[in-house]
Amino acid sequence: MTKIHPTAIIDKDAHIHESVEIGPFSIVEKDVLIGEGCRIESHVHIYAGTSMGRNNRVCHGAMLGCEPQDLTFSPDISKPLTIGDDNHFKEGVNISRGVKTEFGTSIGCGNYFMGNFHAGHDSVIGNNNVLGHASVLAGHVTIGDHVFVSGLAAIHQFTNVGNRVMIAGLAKIVKDIPPFTIGDGNPARVSGINSVGLRRAEFPPEVRSAIKFAYKRIYLSKENIHQALTGLENEPQIPEVAEILNFFRRSKRGVTAHR
Repeated sequence: MTKIHPTAIIDKDAHIHESVEIGPFSIVEKDVLIGEGCRIESHVHIYAGTSMGRNNRVCHGAMLGCEPQDLTFSPDISKPLTIGDDNHFKEGVNISRGVKTEFGTSIGCGNYFMGNFHAGHDSVIGNNNVLGHASVLAGHVTIGDHVFVSGLAAIHQFTNVGNRVMIAGLAKIVKDIPPFTIGDGNPARVSGINSVGLRRAEFPPEVRSAIKFAYKRIYLSKENIHQALTGLENEPQIPEVAEILNFFRRSKRGVTAHR
């Protein structure tokens, strides 16, 4: 049987795996799906329609799938929050449901959300990211994989953060941050390659060198961005450099400049 504290309030139409633990004074609304091995601690509120995969931990006071902080919000058109497996939501985390896109707000697998983190409506968060204490994402933000967002950083709406990016504490992100880089400052600038992160991820030296060469040409050569991208595209590429070029080509908000 599920291990549900007697003070918890569980809607009769919630779908909860028999292995799930739910702590005191938590609320689980209708049509919520909670998968195998999840642990919901005290005073958690999981809002209607939220779906959660396996082995997630939700700590005290977290709010998942709540109404977005958007003046145009209408319950008739909102989309529930979708969560994958093996995520850890620390105390006071607040993540809004979707309101303006077909897929709503979605979270992948293996993410660690530190205390008082907030993600706005229609955000998309990938896999294996660390989101620092009191950092905030506005609506429609996309976070790739293996990203580290430091404490108190703020990311503007419609911004895209590439894979294996490091965002420094207190950074103000107003444009896209390209893969494998560090974003720092207010407003942020690209301050270099995320060399420590790439080494820890065991990227080979030749791959790190190719990434560094690509960014030197894009940011530090006498070519403009278009010329640099075209030149790199006409040369043999490794997948990581192709990822950088595609990121620049797809950017709608514009890519953050170099410091």
